[in-house]
Amino acid sequence: MATTRFQTFDEAADPAAAPPRIAALRTELKRRGLDGFLLPRADRHQNEYVPPAEERLAFLTGFTGSAGFLIVLPDRAVLFTDGRYTLQAREQTDPAVFTLVNSAETAPTAWIEQNLASGLTLGYDPWLHTADSAEKLEKACAKVGARLVPVSANPVDAIWDERPAPPLGPIVLHDQRFAGETSEDKLQRIATEIAKQRADSLVISDPHNVAWAFNIRGSDVAHTPLPLAFAVVPKEGRPTLYADGRKLSNAVRAQLSALAEIREPDALLADLEALGKAKATILLDQATAAHALTKLVEAAGGKVVRATDPITALKAVKNATEIAGARAAQARDGAAMARFLAWFDREAPRGHLTEIAVVEALEDFRRASGLLKDISFPSISGAGPNGAIVHYRVTERTNRRIAPGDLFLIDSGGQYEDGTTDITRTIAVGTPTEEMRTRFTQVLRGHIAIARAVFPDGISGAQLDTLARQFLWQAGVDFDHGTGHGVGSYLSVHEGPARISKLGAVPLKRGMILSNEPGYYKEGAFGIRIENLVLVVEAPPIPGAEKQMNAFETITLAPIDARLIDVSQMTAEETAWVDGYHARVAETIGPLVDNDTANWLAAATSPLPKP
Repeated sequence: MATTRFQTFDEAADPAAAPPRIAALRTELKRRGLDGFLLPRADRHQNEYVPPAEERLAFLTGFTGSAGFLIVLPDRAVLFTDGRYTLQAREQTDPAVFTLVNSAETAPTAWIEQNLASGLTLGYDPWLHTADSAEKLEKACAKVGARLVPVSANPVDAIWDERPAPPLGPIVLHDQRFAGETSEDKLQRIATEIAKQRADSLVISDPHNVAWAFNIRGSDVAHTPLPLAFAVVPKEGRPTLYADGRKLSNAVRAQLSALAEIREPDALLADLEALGKAKATILLDQATAAHALTKLVEAAGGKVVRATDPITALKAVKNATEIAGARAAQARDGAAMARFLAWFDREAPRGHLTEIAVVEALEDFRRASGLLKDISFPSISGAGPNGAIVHYRVTERTNRRIAPGDLFLIDSGGQYEDGTTDITRTIAVGTPTEEMRTRFTQVLRGHIAIARAVFPDGISGAQLDTLARQFLWQAGVDFDHGTGHGVGSYLSVHEGPARISKLGAVPLKRGMILSNEPGYYKEGAFGIRIENLVLVVEAPPIPGAEKQMNAFETITLAPIDARLIDVSQMTAEETAWVDGYHARVAETIGPLVDNDTANWLAAATSPLPKP
């Protein structure tokens, strides 16, 4: 029987379908008395990964990235994407229909202020925007004499004839041996935080936070075990979980009913309206709560406190059980990666492998553990110039044969009940050029600088981000993405609130897991990225230290391709870090793999040559 893959390689959207769809949308807007429409790539929860029924942006444009924003006007359509998706958006969209704008250089609000004509009326779906986003867009429109008005029904849905049905993935309980804390204890901690905010209740609009608080998981979106659900937690009394009853088995319903009232999702609006009429103060997450929720509570007479859902910070700091699970998952995943890398080294020089074949092989190596639940995101498998597309997704159309002389970039991860993994390796096929080795070594030195960082409490990712870029900057180059993101515990591979980036303002705390992934991308030639996950821990004792200091423990364990390292560029401390890391990899992973892989691993982790 053929294995059902976690990842498919079909073209997810058809750019050739965009012209008639945009024309149909304009007709629908005109029928509603609207001149234009603003469409973010979002669902009601602001999820990164959304179910097929919510892929409105891909339906209209052909662009399938996880971040984008579309402005449709009578005479033009403008698609905003960030630096991760510049090349992808160019390839997936029709240039005769869409103007592409880098949102890092020009935000949609700035574009509106610079380009929108006076007197236009634009629509937006208040369920797809946060209150902050909607208000900024409204101000930008008003500044140029245009109007932004909410729609009661999304016009894209009106023209989407074969829109997929909403998901009904079963909700399952996340066992205590993986969660490490009971839902009762979590809900009590949440209630304490609600009281600190002087609120009466918290609306949990982020399904990741619902999953964490109630120790449940689901399968409503690809690659992240999410149950799409809302919850309301009062500072006193029983919470309410709003989930489609068809997702709940009798056993799961019985256990959850001991914790909370279980109601259908449609009941949320009436319940919030009742809280508003009772003059309650409702805490809404400013990052994920739909503007529709703010409008509803305020219209009913309630008060809204816009802040960060306290669960986001609680969830980011892993407990001892979650940390132990993360280490076990990384070791298991590292063994799969070692078997994969050994296989790749044998097969790639023969010139018969393709990007898709490699993704399928890696999934098989992970599946062999018997514990893989899913991949944690669509694998990025880029040979040669495809590796320069930061979030490249291989399809049957783009599938490239891996040839001697290529650099091959593979960014992938697994979902296990005890942890979520994310690792990137760049591999030389044949003999790399000096340029490849130089750039790889610059990226590696930045990676090492993050891995070896020591920093006091209160330091944020923005204050560390420069460490990863310093050697690239000295060479006059850079990479157009963050250095690292938070990672969940059998949840999202991209978890807030902390990150290592120019925008990472949240202090790093012990127990947080983040990625360390600097890169370099030469368009049309090759891409380089080296990614490990790191755990924030207490730093080793420092003689004479006057402050508490933190450090990173690298928990991802797989060899880094030494053939791409130019030792002459590195310091003794940097080569010692590589040798020490490789010694840990060999010691931990060696006993978990077969003899052939163990022999390959011993060679791949041998000490670097002296310069």
